[in-house]
Amino acid sequence: MKNKFRDYFQIIIGTMVAGFGIACFVTPAQIAPGGVSGIGTIVYYLTGLDTGVTMLLISVPLFVIGMKVFGPLYGLKSFVGMLLLSVFVTLFGQLTNYAGLLTYTDKVDTLLSAIFGGVLVGGGIGLVIRAGSNTGGTDIIGQILNLITPMNLGTCIFLSDAVIVLIGGFVFGLEKALFAICALYISGQMINFVVMNLGTKYAKTAYIVSEKYERISERIIKELNRGGTILDGRGIYSKQDRATLMAVVPNQLINQLTQIVHEEDENAFMFVHETYQVLGFGFVPMAKVIESNKSRPTPVKKSSAKKPSKNNKDEIQLVK
Repeated sequence: MKNKFRDYFQIIIGTMVAGFGIACFVTPAQIAPGGVSGIGTIVYYLTGLDTGVTMLLISVPLFVIGMKVFGPLYGLKSFVGMLLLSVFVTLFGQLTNYAGLLTYTDKVDTLLSAIFGGVLVGGGIGLVIRAGSNTGGTDIIGQILNLITPMNLGTCIFLSDAVIVLIGGFVFGLEKALFAICALYISGQMINFVVMNLGTKYAKTAYIVSEKYERISERIIKELNRGGTILDGRGIYSKQDRATLMAVVPNQLINQLTQIVHEEDENAFMFVHETYQVLGFGFVPMAKVIESNKSRPTPVKKSSAKKPSKNNKDEIQLVK
């Protein structure tokens, strides 16, 4: 019950943020960055029909198609996400008369709308996706194309959005189409950021090459309350065997780890890189990620490929 309440609360906040971005930045700037919001913006300036209403009229039949093609995975959460987004777009649009928050007397205003509109729309939709829902729209078309064509899902969704951006270019001009591409890119990056990183523990992976790896390992366990893995390696110049210590730690502990290594071995070699998703003990439980993914529809295509021969090696081998 607690998880369901959290998910629906996240859907409400996400659709509110995305709706605000569409009604107060995207539509007023005459930007059509793909999706049903892009279609709604085009229709609004051609006919005067409310953007949110247009989005709903398009999303409902697409949602029905999604239900028939993908089954019950397009359930209540997806319907709520689709409905709320249209409602919030209409609500904010009517409050501002789709005039936006900027004056649009300069091209900078359009650029700012592309940036902030992309951030708000992408961030909001990312929250909705994290809750195991979606906002329907042309993503369903992309998923259906993915099902019936050899193209991957990302390409299918890109093509459906590209067609809308192209139409927007004919209606509003080339300059607005370029702004729409910027907004589309920014929203995509925000969706990835929110889905993959927001609410999880950022972490870094450190690789430490030192003859005093045992002492460093002991201090990592004792002082940082973290574990690690000792990897066997060999220097390409000296040809001597040497151990490499790998440890994954939250961002706030990386400075403390660096201090430990420096204190134990000033000649140690250490390099660090970003780790965007860490699953398991001490970080994000795998069960939580699996449970979140269960409510996301995944189209499955029938493969016509031949069975691999016995000579094919698909296993991942760990070489010591």
